[in-house]
Amino acid sequence: MTRTATDDARLRPVPAGAAPLVVRAGQAVYGPRRLGDLVARRPAGVTGHQWSSAVREEFDHVVCAAGTGVPLFALTVGPVAAAGSARQRAERTCAAVCAAVGLPVLRIGSPTLRAAGHGRRIVTYLVDARAYTAGAAPDEPDDARVDYRDIVGRLPDGRTGPVNDLGALSRAAAVEAYVSRRLSDPIVRGLHVRWHGAVAEGWSWVEVRPGRCLVERVTVHGSRLDCGVDPGRLAEDLAAVAVGDRLADVECDDATLLDRDELRRQIRALRNRRDELSTPFAFDHLCVD
Repeated sequence: MTRTATDDARLRPVPAGAAPLVVRAGQAVYGPRRLGDLVARRPAGVTGHQWSSAVREEFDHVVCAAGTGVPLFALTVGPVAAAGSARQRAERTCAAVCAAVGLPVLRIGSPTLRAAGHGRRIVTYLVDARAYTAGAAPDEPDDARVDYRDIVGRLPDGRTGPVNDLGALSRAAAVEAYVSRRLSDPIVRGLHVRWHGAVAEGWSWVEVRPGRCLVERVTVHGSRLDCGVDPGRLAEDLAAVAVGDRLADVECDDATLLDRDELRRQIRALRNRRDELSTPFAFDHLCVD
């Protein structure tokens, strides 16, 4: 499903009268939009059936150039579609149309995170991270450049640390829960990997009771979008956000906790899939008893 030289399918600007949720760094963030609202006509190579399915797909947020309204990228947040499901087929068709018209899409898969509660925070984070990265001096040595995720400042709890860690509030909440004896360990731990196929996966967990862990996993899929931060670290930070969301429920939610030995077994299984990773596995220390 590729565009040809004569294909005039193109992205359609968001109408000038539409009110964005926020404007920053020369970009305007809009709420939910269907793909059919953003693409002028069916691209070459896309069948009529595929087209009618794809145009009904909705993005949670669309980021556009503030001056022209032309879409720059789209974001979706929510559960991962089951393998072989109609939902997955619709997403693949939508992805093919987006690739044909040049619209990058970032899909964040999580059983806990939702666009209503997290979408705006995530999309503005991406806008800021991309703007920061784009503004980096091209001749600055790599060893002197500070990544957006690693900028140090004052955290919400008064400590000094990376201010662009999306999981910072969750980490502070875990410390407070530990002090009030609701957790057996105050540290939110995590890992991340990047699979072949432009999918990053992040895990985050905290030990709620001795040997019992609250675990969250998040995937970040965006093959043609520069997030401004490493996708793996973004996925891990978002998993920490999800852990923070669930901390308030852990006192009566023991059935959803994972045994620490089972978690370690799953991490070892992840390590054993090294050949499927696009970057080295950097968490061998978590596999040690």
